Amino acid sequence: MELSDLNELTISNIGEWPTPAKVVLVLVLCAAIGWAWYYFITREQLSRLDKVKAEEVTLRETFEEKQDKAANLEAYEQQLAEMEESFGAMVRQLPDRTEVAGLLVDVSQTGLAAGLEFELFQPAGEQDKDFYAELPIRMRVGGRYHEFGRFISGLAALPRIVTIHDVKISAPGRNVEDAAESARLTMEATVKTYRYLEEGALQ
Repeated sequence: MELSDLNELTISNIGEWPTPAKVVLVLVLCAAIGWAWYYFITREQLSRLDKVKAEEVTLRETFEEKQDKAANLEAYEQQLAEMEESFGAMVRQLPDRTEVAGLLVDVSQTGLAAGLEFELFQPAGEQDKDFYAELPIRMRVGGRYHEFGRFISGLAALPRIVTIHDVKISAPGRNVEDAAESARLTMEATVKTYRYLEEGALQ
């Protein structure tokens, strides 16, 4: 086939084209169809496939996260029940308004039973917190070191929550001549008791 023969190739006589020309035409048509197929159909499908793959990764991560939560649901529920029980037990240790006076008596009697001598026992005003009120009591007591220990142990043994803060222990001056008095110490501290605020009192 010569170049001059190309001028004689027309669509009307395509059946008479030489074989190489037919092969070239078929290849061009296949390439055009392949390009059109990719551009108008396959490219969009590949884009959708990438999007679906990204969604699959997200869904798989969400599934695994929820699966972990579901697997640990029983443990979470048990932990929540234990926390609620513990919280309820602590709330029950907070006296209501009518029990505070008796609790103050318990604190003072605990000190006297330990052998301490009260020099100051001064309840301050209540301070409202989230769901409870705090009642600080300033006190100053005299006694020996081991008596202070018995007093603090006695406070810890009370059925209600009582805490002790800002403890300061001081010895008498050097000019004390009495041996008994020289062994006597003074403890200043703030004892705090707590009262549960009824729902009507919560703001």
